[in-house]
Amino acid sequence: MANHKSAEKRIRNAKTKRTQNRYQGRTVRNAVKKLRETEEQEALVKDISKVVSQIDKLAKKNVIHKNKAANLKSKLMRKVNTASAPVAK
Repeated sequence: MANHKSAEKRIRNAKTKRTQNRYQGRTVRNAVKKLRETEEQEALVKDISKVVSQIDKLAKKNVIHKNKAANLKSKLMRKVNTASAPVAK
């Protein structure tokens, strides 16, 4: 157990931040999953900017690694671009 007031405060702050980070991480994972399951081009184009913004925010706050964020965004963009490309006959 913590012996100093500052240590107790750090424990409280860490718990609060951990809870927020877990919530935001779970929210982004759900958004990514939903975007991957979407097949409609209009919905993909509309939602991609929101999801990319959320991923960038998590990477900025070190909730996820910056390379993981880049990989996620790359895969999502590839899906959007292939969905919006005309199908060759």
